[in-house]
Amino acid sequence: MINFLDLKAINQLDRQAMLEACERVIDSGWYIAGNELAQFEREFAEYCGSRFCIGVANGLDALILTLQAWKALGLLSDGDEVIVPSNTYIASILAISQNQLVPVLVEPDEATFNLCPVRAEAAITDKTRVILAVHLYGQLADMPALNALTRKRGLLLLEDSAQSHGAAVAGKKSGNLGDASGFSFYPGKNLGALGDAGAITTSDETLANTLRALRNYGSHKKYENLYRGVNSRLDELQAALLSIKLKSLDAQTLRRREIAQRYLVGINNPLIKLPQIQGQSALEFESHVWHLFVVRTPCRSELQQYLSTQGVQTLIHYPIPPHKQNAYKEWNELSFPLTERLHEEVLSLPMGPTLSDDEVDSVIAACNRFVVADAS
Repeated sequence: MINFLDLKAINQLDRQAMLEACERVIDSGWYIAGNELAQFEREFAEYCGSRFCIGVANGLDALILTLQAWKALGLLSDGDEVIVPSNTYIASILAISQNQLVPVLVEPDEATFNLCPVRAEAAITDKTRVILAVHLYGQLADMPALNALTRKRGLLLLEDSAQSHGAAVAGKKSGNLGDASGFSFYPGKNLGALGDAGAITTSDETLANTLRALRNYGSHKKYENLYRGVNSRLDELQAALLSIKLKSLDAQTLRRREIAQRYLVGINNPLIKLPQIQGQSALEFESHVWHLFVVRTPCRSELQQYLSTQGVQTLIHYPIPPHKQNAYKEWNELSFPLTERLHEEVLSLPMGPTLSDDEVDSVIAACNRFVVADAS
C-alpha cells in the first residue's frame, strides 16, 4: 500500500536530532515557557518574515485567541461579522463562533477553492470587521486582492495558515500577509509536531503582547491576571522538535512541488480534474506548498475504491461542508452549490516528502487506468 502520508518515515529523517532534543529538554528540568519556546518563536517569526511569533497549544486556539485579543483591544465586539469561505475545515468557523462573532460564509473561487475576493466584497456589511482568508490545501488565497480590499474598507485581515507553511507571494510568506496569522503544527502538517501545537504570527507588537497574556491565563506576571485568558501554551518539547524540523521545511516543500508537478504532467484521465495552477508551473509557483494534492471527479467513490484495490491510499478533505454539519443546524438549509459540489467531488492523492518516484509513478498509472463501467 502506498500510504497517503507516512509520518513515521518523515520523522525518521530527523530522528537522531529529535532524540537529542528530547534528552536536552528532559535534562533541563524546564518544560513550559523556557528557552526552547523562545528559540522556536524567534526562528519561526524570522522564517515567516513577521516581527513576532506566539506559540500556542494548537491551530484552532491560534485563531480563537487572535480574535479574542482583538476583542480585548476594542477592535471587535460581540455580534461583529467575520467573512470566511464556506469551503473550509470547520475549525476556521468555530474560532469565529466561540468569540461570539458572526461567521458570514462566502462561496470560493472555483479554480483555487479559496476565498473569492469579489464575493467577499459583496458580502461586506456595516457590521463586517474581519476577513478570514484560509489558504486551503497549501495554496495562498488571493492576498494582494484581499489586502487591497481590507485596506479600502478598513477591515482586519486574518490568515488561516494551518496548511500553508512557507507559501509565498512576491517574496512574502504566509504568516506575514495580513494583520495576523494562525498556524497549526498538527503532526500531518507540512511543519508538524509530534502532537498538537500551534502558533500566531504578527508584526503588531500590541497584539503580540496581548496574545502572550491570553495564552497564559490572561497573565504576563504570575497571579496577576489582566484578561480572562486560557491555558494554551506551546510546550518546550514540541518547540524543540519544531525547531529541528523547520530546518528541513524548504527542502521538503521542494519535494512536494516536484511530486505535484509529476502528477500534473502525468495524470491524463478525463474523469479526473487536476488542481489548477495559474500562470506558472508547480515548481515555480511559490504560493502553493502542496499540503494536499486534491483532484475532483464526479465518480469519487468509484475512484477511491479502485485506487484502494491498486494499493493507493486516499483521503477526502472534506466530505461534509460546515453549513451541513450538525454543529451548525441553523445553516443546514442554506445553499452553497459550489461548496457542496466540491465536497462531493474532491479526493486527496498521496502527498509527502518521503514518497519515492516509483510510488508517484504507480499513483499516476493507477489514476490513468481508472474507468467507469458502462451501467447499461
